[in-house]
Amino acid sequence: MVKNTIEKNKRGKIKPHAKLDLHGLNSDEAYNGLIRIIIRSHEINKRLLLVITRKGQRSYDRGNGHVLAGVLKQKVPHWLRTDPINPYVLEFVEAHQKDGGAGALYVYLKKNKAA
Repeated sequence: MVKNTIEKNKRGKIKPHAKLDLHGLNSDEAYNGLIRIIIRSHEINKRLLLVITRKGQRSYDRGNGHVLAGVLKQKVPHWLRTDPINPYVLEFVEAHQKDGGAGALYVYLKKNKAA
């Protein structure tokens, strides 16, 4: 089921059940908003979220020569892999271009067996 859903989303064929745009929020606001929408979506059995991080300001790290992406673009995947969010997350992938591409993620939530 998830693989089929991921493939359909890669082609832009499925509409997410909810959307969270983190653009303009600081890290604390973004983190708290992400926790709230994931827990609430799980409670009502919404399984596909679109989380928009935007690509963010790019900066150049002179120490190692790497181009760094925006803060939220870096932090959101980490947050999705750690508590208290991780127990609800089945998988996440980069969004289709029409939904934000590299500046957004599809987040697939686990089924709520209590709902």
